[in-house]
Amino acid sequence: MNKKTPLANPDEVQSINGRAAKPAESTDSVAADQPASQTSAVRRRRVPIVAIVGRANVGKSSLFNTIIGRREAIIADEPGTTRDNVTAKASFDGKDFWLVDTAGLKNASDEFELSIQDQIIHASEDADVIAVVTEADVLVTAEDRRVAKLALRTKKPVVLVVNKIDKNYRANLNEWRTLGIENIVATSTTQKKGIDELLERISGKLPPARIREESDRIHAALLGRPNVGKSSLFNSLAKKQQAIVSSRAGTTRDVNRAVIRYEGREIQLMDTAGIRRPGRIERGVEHFSVLRALAAIEESDVTMLLMDANELNVQLDQKIAGLVKEAGKGLILVVSKWDSMDKDAFTRDHIAPQIAANFVFVPWAPLIFTSSVTGQNVTKLFDLILEISEARKQRFTTPELNKWLRDVVNQHPPAGLKNRSPKLNYMVQEDDIDMPSFKIFGAHTKFLHWSYKRYLERKFREKWPLNGTPLKFWFIEKH
Repeated sequence: MNKKTPLANPDEVQSINGRAAKPAESTDSVAADQPASQTSAVRRRRVPIVAIVGRANVGKSSLFNTIIGRREAIIADEPGTTRDNVTAKASFDGKDFWLVDTAGLKNASDEFELSIQDQIIHASEDADVIAVVTEADVLVTAEDRRVAKLALRTKKPVVLVVNKIDKNYRANLNEWRTLGIENIVATSTTQKKGIDELLERISGKLPPARIREESDRIHAALLGRPNVGKSSLFNSLAKKQQAIVSSRAGTTRDVNRAVIRYEGREIQLMDTAGIRRPGRIERGVEHFSVLRALAAIEESDVTMLLMDANELNVQLDQKIAGLVKEAGKGLILVVSKWDSMDKDAFTRDHIAPQIAANFVFVPWAPLIFTSSVTGQNVTKLFDLILEISEARKQRFTTPELNKWLRDVVNQHPPAGLKNRSPKLNYMVQEDDIDMPSFKIFGAHTKFLHWSYKRYLERKFREKWPLNGTPLKFWFIEKH
């Protein structure tokens, strides 16, 4: 960050005025990566939703992963692994639908657990079909009865899934009819038994629908250490309670997603688990959570690195920014929880240079101060995401690039090593890379000093700022 780094005004009034960020609707022709309720006066047919519910540790996430054909939800023997509702696209017999994996239903012991249980209830109410999952090797429990009662109360089609049939292949399915659900299917996710039959039952209760993803959708990931406010900001951006918000560190484990339509563009938000230092990552569930957060970097176009305003200058924040830069993704530095600080009119001007000094290796990353509580600068993040996305797709003609190259080389020719003077002849832009990337052809390019490469990038950004995105130069020896 330098003097040209755009710093959003933390006192900026967040007035949406017709530019409100809102969840994108799913229709037969254009669909989003997250189901959304129908709010328009003219009701559109939306892509149907199938919710998987059940008590803890009955194999809901295993069933979810088996149906979608990949490991999206985290699986572990530890009960209560799934906390947020995890959503993915699924298809069977030419019908597309949203599949939602929910947390295990149980009595809420505290406010945190209560918020999880509320999400299960909302997912069931929004669903078109509900799959209630039980275990074949465990007799019907009071929790199974409560889940079945909750599902039947919605008046939606309900399918009872007796899972883990491989552990009790002699099970009599009539034993589960006491739950009051007539439609029963026995499954085994480990042996892939009963999955097609289950999908046939579900598909038979769904209307025809197709999901078509917008090709120009922007993928934006929220990154950071545990408990820096990622889920709170995610909810504030999505304008709905999609992720669990808690002061307890490590709340989010799966990558949570929502699609927002803003200024005519679709932005998919990804809320990730907190990234810890390698030595502090626990084996099992937390390890896989961090892997998914790192995978979200690769999937994203733009990332937002959140830093707690009360805990700045943490080396791990710089490490995460380095990972983003190395992956060639867009980056926004976000100071979160700005409302919780004791500050005056000069606090921001005092803190910004300190952050700039810590992130000197990404001087192109914009810095913004936000508060999910007050909504301060939240909408500004959407503007930055769009700006960075456009910068990453910016195209340059070969003549204008070569004119720039001649000018900067004439102004400051490269010094050589071992009596070999590098010569830079011409440059072109790469077409098949999703960030600004250029090949510079010349002679003795291997003798270019790193400081000269940095000089070229600095001069390039003086002419074309390319705010928020790294750029790449390849130096090719022309024979």
